Amino acid sequence: MECSEELESRLLTQPWASVCFGESTFIAKACFGDAGYILLISDLSGVWYESADAEAVGQRSKELNKRLTAHVSSVLQRLQGLLSPVLAGQPHAATSFSCQRPAGGLSLRVRSELSGLPFYWDFRCRPAPVVCRHLVHPLIQMSLALQHQVQELTSLLLRKDAEIEDYRESGATLSRGPGSDTGGFPLYCSTYLSKADQVLLQATSLQYWEKISAE
Repeated sequence: MECSEELESRLLTQPWASVCFGESTFIAKACFGDAGYILLISDLSGVWYESADAEAVGQRSKELNKRLTAHVSSVLQRLQGLLSPVLAGQPHAATSFSCQRPAGGLSLRVRSELSGLPFYWDFRCRPAPVVCRHLVHPLIQMSLALQHQVQELTSLLLRKDAEIEDYRESGATLSRGPGSDTGGFPLYCSTYLSKADQVLLQATSLQYWEKISAE
């Protein structure tokens, strides 16, 4: 049930998002396309993923939604429409998510509607190889900590610039030393975060995990 390499490549460029399912907090990223979807989720104690192609999506839709007749493309669009707002921090009130952990895996269950009928879905994620505990977890934790620090520094610098602008508008004369102009700082932050995300690209590659697991 593997998706195309194009979908896998797109997943590598997706940012991690903090999400809550029930009482559990995770970080997750996902990518959807005509060929299927890939979901990657972690609670920093374990990492799980699911790669489902169009055929698997169609079979599962028939299994879980016996009253619903919908094309695979419609199911994929609906799944993306349900999960993307959650990853963006704006979940739909009419959609419920629940999380279960059967036999070391992770099942994310969704309840919603499609075409006026109840719509159910299970994201059936399997554990990633053991290497994640040694490599992926520390990298994710480091990246999140560094991104948080950069965001705090950016907010502080922008507040200081706003205070300086207020002084100028009040008629005060200010002297700033060479190199003190912070106009390029937001660009620097964007560049830094982009480079930090690149550090995680190989570590979050499903192909990389499967290669390590096979070895």
